[in-house]
Amino acid sequence: MAQLEWVTDGGLETDLLFHHGQELPEFAAFPLLEQPSGRELLTTYYRGYAQVAQAAAAGLVLETPTWRAGAEWGSRLGYGPADLSRLNTAAVGLLREVAESTGVGQVRLSGVVGPRGDGYVADGTDADQAAEAHLPQVRALAEAGVDVVHAMTLTGPAEAIGVVRAARSAGVPVGISFTVETDGRLPDGTPLARAVEQVDALAAPDWFGVNCAHPLHVLPALDGGAWQERLKCFRPNASTLTHAELDVMEVLDEGDRELLVSSTGSLLDLLPSVAILGGCCGTDSTHVAALWGAVST
Repeated sequence: MAQLEWVTDGGLETDLLFHHGQELPEFAAFPLLEQPSGRELLTTYYRGYAQVAQAAAAGLVLETPTWRAGAEWGSRLGYGPADLSRLNTAAVGLLREVAESTGVGQVRLSGVVGPRGDGYVADGTDADQAAEAHLPQVRALAEAGVDVVHAMTLTGPAEAIGVVRAARSAGVPVGISFTVETDGRLPDGTPLARAVEQVDALAAPDWFGVNCAHPLHVLPALDGGAWQERLKCFRPNASTLTHAELDVMEVLDEGDRELLVSSTGSLLDLLPSVAILGGCCGTDSTHVAALWGAVST
C-alpha cells in the first residue's frame, strides 16, 4: 500500500463548470483571479481540500489554477506575456493566503503547467520548442515562490522533456504527470513505462505522476518494472469514459464512487511510492475525502 502523505485537490475546472455554473472559455480557470468574486470562489474551493487534509492528518499540496495560463492558451483568451506573468504570480499569492489561513501543518505550493495542445490529444514532438514555449510560465511560477512546478495531463515524452528543461533553467523542482487512454498508453501511443523511461534518460524530473485517467485505465500500464517507483502522484478521473467521450459531454459524469475508491486502492497496492493523492475531472472534495477515508492507512 502506498504511504500517502499529501492531499491535493480534484477536478477544478469541472467543479467550477458544473457545480458552480462558471463559464470557463477554453477551459481556463485563471481569469477568475481578476475578479473579487472569482478569487473568493477559488479560495472556498481550496479550503475544502484543506479540510480533507486536516481530517486525514496529512499535508496539503495546493495547486495553482493555471493549467491554461501558458503563452499559447493565454493568447487565445487575449492575454499577453505581461498579463500572464501577472496572473501566474497572482495565483501563487492566492494559494499562499489560503495556506496561511488553514490549520494544516504542512502545505506545499505547486505551480501548475498544462500542455500546449489539448490535454486529450497528442501534440508536439520537439522538446526544445516545448522548453522555449513553457519557460515564461515556469519562470513566473518559480519567481513567485512555488515549491514545485507540476506539468499535468501531458500527452507525450517530448513535451515533458521540454518542461523539465524549462524548470531546470528556472531553478525550480518539477513533477511530470502524464495522462493515459483506456489501454494505459499515452494519447500519442507511447506506453506509460516507456514514456517515464525516455524522459528520465534525457531530462529526469523530480517525480512523475498520472492524472486525468480512471484507475482502471492506468492498471493495464503497470508491469511491475522499476520505473513504477518514480510515480509519486495520482489524480484520477471519476468517470470510466474515454477522453473522446468526456470531451463532448454536456453533463458531468461523477462516476461510480465505490468503483473509484476500490480501483484506486488496487492501484495504490501496486504503487507504494505514491505520496500525493487527489482527483481530476468529475471529482470534487467529497470524492477526494472518500479516497483518503478508504486508503489512507
